[in-house]
Amino acid sequence: MTFDEYQKQALKTAISNPDPLMDKTIWAMGVAGEAGEVIEKWKKIVAYRDGVITDEDITELGKELGDVVWYIAILADSLGLSFDDIMQKNLTKLADRQKRGVQKGAGDNR
Repeated sequence: MTFDEYQKQALKTAISNPDPLMDKTIWAMGVAGEAGEVIEKWKKIVAYRDGVITDEDITELGKELGDVVWYIAILADSLGLSFDDIMQKNLTKLADRQKRGVQKGAGDNR
């Protein structure tokens, strides 16, 4: 499955708001909210179980990561962005940073 194929399938499960700005806002907040759920699960693993990761943890983290990806795919579509293009441009950017030795550092355009 390509990223664009995933994006098309994900769109079938999205419930849209008639207001385009509200739609985009909900999708953006969804990305942050689901990422927060990933971090919350990770915090419990580190804080309460000394970093011991169970099979159940992996399953639950996988679900939350899937939710993050879903919101990103839907938000991208609402902005007219192809998920395939986003992923390819990201890999190109990272490869360029690696080539120039600037993977670590500050700023978006390093």
